[in-house]
Amino acid sequence: MKIKEITYVALFAAFMGALGLLPPIMLSFTPVPITLQTLGVLLAGGVLGARLGAWSMLVFLMLVAAGMPLLSGGRGGIGVFVGPSAGYLFSYPIVAFCVGYMLSLFRTLSLKHILMTNMTLGIFLIYLFGIPVQAFILNIPLIETIKVSLVYLPGDVLKAVLASVLVYRLKKHPVFYPALTGSNTPTSKLK
Repeated sequence: MKIKEITYVALFAAFMGALGLLPPIMLSFTPVPITLQTLGVLLAGGVLGARLGAWSMLVFLMLVAAGMPLLSGGRGGIGVFVGPSAGYLFSYPIVAFCVGYMLSLFRTLSLKHILMTNMTLGIFLIYLFGIPVQAFILNIPLIETIKVSLVYLPGDVLKAVLASVLVYRLKKHPVFYPALTGSNTPTSKLK
């Protein structure tokens, strides 16, 4: 990895930690809080691409596992990886990779493409990993966990919209896009 790539990975891991400083919204009927860190996952995949986005989330999770209180509400340590939100955490590098990879497949990258990728693939994968693990750890039926998790959907849609607009704007900026792709010419045109 080049120094510039390492810098971007560290920057997005730090950004995830900064999002963790914002207090979570705790709900009375579920132990999994509403946080802004989903926004950081979608941004990492969209801005950094598949490989670097996944690396940034892995670095972030390693820092959390080492005990740094970077998760929303000041949580950290190895114990969070066996709690109700463990599946959501494990999804972070996978989602960042998949979002980045999917966006790299588009010949012309429009805001619509980014938005649809974040809303369908990004949010779906987070739920695909998070809901079953939450059901298993809390020992409740999967269908009940799905029903409870629907409360997160409006906020996640808003985060996906915000992430899409930011990714589109950053990719459109001539300073960021060539730096992140490692070349002077973009591999896909922005529409």
